[in-house]
Amino acid sequence: MPASSDVTLKADLHARPAGQLAVAAAGFQAAVRLSAGGRDADAKSVLGVMQLGASAGATVTVRADGPDEAAAVDALTVILAAVTPAG
Repeated sequence: MPASSDVTLKADLHARPAGQLAVAAAGFQAAVRLSAGGRDADAKSVLGVMQLGASAGATVTVRADGPDEAAAVDALTVILAAVTPAG
């Protein structure tokens, strides 16, 4: 059964955390997806993560399916919870 977690963003999901998410997700064997506002993206793609357009207050769902799914969801949840405004 795939692992998942919801995170409410404290700030807009901008390029820096999108890059951090993609690099972290690439380190896992599991397929990792993010969804927000009716959009879905491969967490291993910076462009895909950016195209979610998730802004402050949005809920982002992290889903992973694979041998290290729980660790992947935990790692990406930590990154999303730490998103701060750009600048």
